Amino acid sequence: MFVKRDFVSIYKQTILGPIWFFIQPLLTTITFTVIFGKLAKIGTDGIPHILFYMSGITCWTYFADCLDKTSTTFRDNQGVFGKVYFPRLITPLSIVTSGLIKFGIQFFMFMCIYIYFLFFTDTQIAPNIYILLSPLLVIMIAGLGLGFGMIITSLTTKYRDLVFLLSFGIQLFMYSTPIIYPLSTLPEKYRFWLVLNPMTSIIESFKYGFLGKATFNWLYLAYSFSFMCILLMIGTIIFNKTEKNFMDTI
Repeated sequence: MFVKRDFVSIYKQTILGPIWFFIQPLLTTITFTVIFGKLAKIGTDGIPHILFYMSGITCWTYFADCLDKTSTTFRDNQGVFGKVYFPRLITPLSIVTSGLIKFGIQFFMFMCIYIYFLFFTDTQIAPNIYILLSPLLVIMIAGLGLGFGMIITSLTTKYRDLVFLLSFGIQLFMYSTPIIYPLSTLPEKYRFWLVLNPMTSIIESFKYGFLGKATFNWLYLAYSFSFMCILLMIGTIIFNKTEKNFMDTI
């Protein structure tokens, strides 16, 4: 029910409906291509700009949506939570699940562009066996978005200021993730700090599997996976603790 509600309610009264799933990443990709690729001339390791940016945006959009929507779980569902009891954790889990629909549509669009460049152009794209890690990477993205979201929604029951900082924080987090630039272009002294961002190795691994040009490191990926597991554990504990008395403070 919640998955259906999350999917239908957003586009129910729009003219274009689910077509926005295609329009949003496409416009973002074109904007990045013009601003960062053509004007700023930021390198992409020889990968066509539209393909490079689309691969990063597809993953990042799913993470940002999971984080943004789960971070307001208590506020958005206080009416339902106050009337009937059910495991509250179902609500953020449904958000992550419904987000997979949007991710699937955008991934399909990415694959269409990818297949075009792979078979109908002379672009040097080298897909490899690490492409099989894609399902695991998607799970890690969902886990990070869910973990951060549960912690934030628990804190916003008392500290409403976090709601206003969230959109800015997501935007800042995006620029600290190698979406508009490859990790390999950064100086070594800065690369370490960027790798501390758990989304960095996920984005780079996704690009490496499909495009063959990115920084892939099992140690980086293991760090991100461990970070996700710990974050989910902490987020679940805080979420379950908050749900017991959040109606008194929200």
